[in-house]
Amino acid sequence: MTRVVVVDDQTLVRQGIRTLLDMAGITVVGEADDGAAALDVIADTGPDVVLLDLRMPHRDGLWALQRLRERGDDVPVLVLTTFDDDTLVLDALRAGARGYLLKDVTLEQLTRAVETLAAGGTLIAASITDRLLRAIRGTPWPAGVHAPPPQELTGRELEVLRLVAGGYTNREIAGMLFLAEGTVKNHVSTILLKLGARDRTNAVLRALHEGILR
Repeated sequence: MTRVVVVDDQTLVRQGIRTLLDMAGITVVGEADDGAAALDVIADTGPDVVLLDLRMPHRDGLWALQRLRERGDDVPVLVLTTFDDDTLVLDALRAGARGYLLKDVTLEQLTRAVETLAAGGTLIAASITDRLLRAIRGTPWPAGVHAPPPQELTGRELEVLRLVAGGYTNREIAGMLFLAEGTVKNHVSTILLKLGARDRTNAVLRALHEGILR
């Protein structure tokens, strides 16, 4: 059973998400009302996925994302927010979020996103994907980010990267390409190395920025 932590400053929102996820068979193992509290709850419960709002008083969602990655915690984070803003999306993904949804999603969309991230995939709301791609292509890579010149990908690695960008998990990619799951995992590791990316989401961002994915 997938285990989730919900981070949102509004009590009613947290309670509503808990009720909806419970109906879908997903267990909420912890809640927090700001980024600082979230770090403690995540450390205590070890969830499979974190649902994170961005705009919160005191310590916000971006702050929590940055602290999680600094301490080496790679728990999949799904941003769930009302803010449909290109800059926020990019900041969240570059900080390590693996998904971005708006709060007007259906229960089916939310549960699919949670299960996708829990299985190692990524997911961005379709309503913002096209704008996001345009924003990435027109935005310089952030100063201070370790981003050496990308090495050329093989045809198979590019094929795997396209499927990673589509939000598919290693297992799903293996089935689609008729490969062993371990082989796909090795391809993903090589792609990260060649692109100078720390995770799958950043690999896709880098590939889009460099024009490797079009």
